[in-house]
Amino acid sequence: MKMLEGKNVILTGGSRGIGKGIAIEFAKSGANVAFTYSSSEAPAKELENMLRTEYGVQAFAYKSNAAVFEDCEQLVKDVLSNFDSIDVLINNAGITKDNLLMRMSESDFDDVIDVNLKSVFNMTKAVQRTMLKQRNGSIINISSVVGVKGNAGQANYAASKAGIIGFTKSIALELGSRNIRSNVIAPGFIETEMTAKLDESVVDQWRQGIPLKRGGTTEDIANACLFFASEMSSYVTGQVLLVDGGMLT
Repeated sequence: MKMLEGKNVILTGGSRGIGKGIAIEFAKSGANVAFTYSSSEAPAKELENMLRTEYGVQAFAYKSNAAVFEDCEQLVKDVLSNFDSIDVLINNAGITKDNLLMRMSESDFDDVIDVNLKSVFNMTKAVQRTMLKQRNGSIINISSVVGVKGNAGQANYAASKAGIIGFTKSIALELGSRNIRSNVIAPGFIETEMTAKLDESVVDQWRQGIPLKRGGTTEDIANACLFFASEMSSYVTGQVLLVDGGMLT
């Protein structure tokens, strides 16, 4: 039997990059996957079809804005019309709008906070009633090493990712008595379609600053999510797992 056979998962920001990697690995493990996308319908539908045909799971792509609470409430209703439970929530949706503070606009700050942090509040609040009734659930929030150590030029991003950590620890305390766990994964430098567009010399310089001398893969993050989603982590909540190749060691 596969690790997550028959489990039902909601994943925000699932059509590309880390989110796509998570969706694929969860489908391989037998989970049914409902994932969101913001604008690129064609890649989302392609992934939806792949998950169904290659791995034999139920898969649904929803166009939904995690930064809008009403969208999140509707998303949960739509998912529950197809799934009889919500066993795992993975809050992965995120954006960057980097700039030095002196050049950062108020809208650049607000947009990043809304998509990266408020979305976690929105989705967690939207699914908690279902998980409370089930007396079971795993909430996995994708933060960043930047949320732990900060980074020049990313004050908005760092604030949003640090906020995710504080939110997660609080929710772990609130919901633990109902067997609902809440944990954080903080990725380091992960190689995706976006990083593939960067100059190779820049990427190699980053790699050399990492003790393991390589960038992470989307599978590295997905495997950490599998741990938190499964019974292997049944006594783990309120924790932050750095998946960074030793970057912050």
